Amino acid sequence: MKQWQTIIVTPDQTLLETMKIIDNSSLQFAVVVDEERRLLGTVTDGDIRRGILRGEGLEVPISSIMNVNPVSAQMGQKPYRLKQFMKSKKLKQLPIVNKNNQIIDILFIDNLDQSANKNTVILMLGGLGTRLRPLTNDVPKPMLKIGNKPIVETIVEGFKQFGYTHFIFSVNYKKEIIQEYFQNGDALDVTIDYIEEEKRMGTAGALSLLEQRPTEPFFVMNGDLLTQINFDQLMEFHREHQSMATMCVREYEYQVPYGVIETDGVHLAGIKEKPIQRSFVNAGIYVLNPEIFDYIPQNQFYDMPTLFEELIAAEKKVAVFPIREYWLDIGRIDDFHRAKNDFKEISNEA
Repeated sequence: MKQWQTIIVTPDQTLLETMKIIDNSSLQFAVVVDEERRLLGTVTDGDIRRGILRGEGLEVPISSIMNVNPVSAQMGQKPYRLKQFMKSKKLKQLPIVNKNNQIIDILFIDNLDQSANKNTVILMLGGLGTRLRPLTNDVPKPMLKIGNKPIVETIVEGFKQFGYTHFIFSVNYKKEIIQEYFQNGDALDVTIDYIEEEKRMGTAGALSLLEQRPTEPFFVMNGDLLTQINFDQLMEFHREHQSMATMCVREYEYQVPYGVIETDGVHLAGIKEKPIQRSFVNAGIYVLNPEIFDYIPQNQFYDMPTLFEELIAAEKKVAVFPIREYWLDIGRIDDFHRAKNDFKEISNEA
């Protein structure tokens, strides 16, 4: 039996009986339900103490003590959403009910804090940002501010809202600025470790510097991207397709500025005037299985596309995840200004 089922009481049970149930469970909480297990109310240790102070006897029914307007949540919501809700409402417990208001679970904030997603997020933050000079003369590109916070802080918060809280930053150029700002991640309620590139290693080569390799699928992401991708859906996609490596891609279109000629031998077969070409391009976000470390050379420059090409050549399962959400690579000055404008629009929509 699940532990929460031991703290269910009926409205006619006494204050004394409920108090014993709460004390024996160590959860400091009980839920009151009818014969159909529909939620009627909740009782905390504080409710009981306040009832006693009001002069309520130990034999009164708990219905006279309980909170008759309990906060609950509908089943089917993501744990990270429920955790955010509980923290915003300062709730330690949250009953979960179905559409008939029947209780099916109780969440406890302490347990949710322990159940954060275990998948590691590795952010590549070592680039020189030459195309963004002079903005990056004194500041590394991931620390440029969009809104009132560095780009990489927005990335961390994007992962954090889906429950991913363990980060590894791969740093090089002006690394001390990043390390001093984020330190071990406590200020953002995450954990941050660092790997330091003594020379340019490439997106995949830097992974060879890890002292302790992940044991579960992990994310790798460039540190100059803004996106609203659902990282849970990406991880589920990777697992569902039993892929060794998954690359996020986005559709890129461009218009040929000339009429494109179609031929049949020496004969003109047709003319397409300034056609639009569409292709998928690498979006700089990946999910990788730990087995990929067998393909990465030690202490050498090795880029992520090269890793994928080698996996394909070895006939390993690789997948592509098309991004349909907002995505922007902040690689040039005009991208940076566009990102600042986009951030204002997104903030206003939120």
